[in-house]
Amino acid sequence: MTMNELSTFFDSSPVSVLIYVIIVFSIIQGIRHGAVRSAGRLISWAGRTLLTVLALVLAAPFALWASPYVQSWAQSVSSVTPEGQLEWWREMYYSAIYLISEFSLLRFIVLFVLSYVVASIAFSLLTVLLLPEKWSRGSMGGEPKRSSWLNRLAGGGIGLLNGAVRSIMVILILFIVVSLYPSTTVTSYVEGSALYRQSVSTVIKPLTGSFVADTLPVFTSAVEKELTGIFQRKYDVVDRSIPSDIEDAAAAIVAKGTSTESKARLLYEWVGSRVTYDYSKVENYEQRGIWHEQNPEETFATRKGVCIDYARLYAVMARSQGIDVRVVTGLGYNGQGGYGPHAWNQVYLPDSAQWVPLDPTWASAGDWFNPPKFAETHIEQSVL
Repeated sequence: MTMNELSTFFDSSPVSVLIYVIIVFSIIQGIRHGAVRSAGRLISWAGRTLLTVLALVLAAPFALWASPYVQSWAQSVSSVTPEGQLEWWREMYYSAIYLISEFSLLRFIVLFVLSYVVASIAFSLLTVLLLPEKWSRGSMGGEPKRSSWLNRLAGGGIGLLNGAVRSIMVILILFIVVSLYPSTTVTSYVEGSALYRQSVSTVIKPLTGSFVADTLPVFTSAVEKELTGIFQRKYDVVDRSIPSDIEDAAAAIVAKGTSTESKARLLYEWVGSRVTYDYSKVENYEQRGIWHEQNPEETFATRKGVCIDYARLYAVMARSQGIDVRVVTGLGYNGQGGYGPHAWNQVYLPDSAQWVPLDPTWASAGDWFNPPKFAETHIEQSVL
């Protein structure tokens, strides 16, 4: 190795300084412990790492195998969710089961983590049962009463090796972060380290190939897509339990209806005429950044809310009467030539086999139950 190549390992960037500290600390630790104890710690660490990797390797295929069975179970549990208002812990339970049944990546992650934990515990118990106690805690034997300089020097060498392994692990973690978030400030700090760049090119990339750089961003994109789906469905999950007072009120409102469309319209007229738009809630959010999340029961009790509250209350009332309903979010025309965030509903009419739009928030300003040219004033972005 030439002096120029050697100089690339030394610079004053924060990442490089961190690596130097890890290596120096490991060398000092090795000198203090001596050769035998340092070797024991290194072997013990390698053993634990091997068992961790083995647990991860076993957890992944098991999670893939178990996923369809868990989905079937979760769907059966979710399909018999008790009617009426539930205790908070039961609501959380059924919400979690519903999400697991609907989202494959979330289901895989849950199964993977549980499988890994079980495998790790099993390996730890086997280690305790099969290996001598001194081996499991990283001690391979006693040191001489007075360690010789040669023993300490050998310990320092083993400490250097230990520090190199620790440093590679840190660099690998940083490499993963950089691969996932290439355009952040953290990435610029990390890549400013000559030691990091040299280590990645000579050690990390030859070991990992293109796996990290090509696979992790795709996985992250899939996670973000699934999280978006979960957030889009959050009101469907939260509003699955229907309070008895809302259900009773909805039943009384639709009593005169003879079809799904007439019942849906009666509910639209009731929500649109009984709930008052809460301008103070909008003002708090726009001027102070304070958003007051409220559930349909609060909207029903206070008779106040904004567009999403109208839409959620309508959805719960319609669902309680067996009407297929959606909450839609997007942009609504503001009357001044522009558009702003808005929410409304869609209901399914079996007679015509179609979903029709309605906007209970705008009911006081006209007939917004499936009017002509609804799409000209409402831009749909997501269906919850």
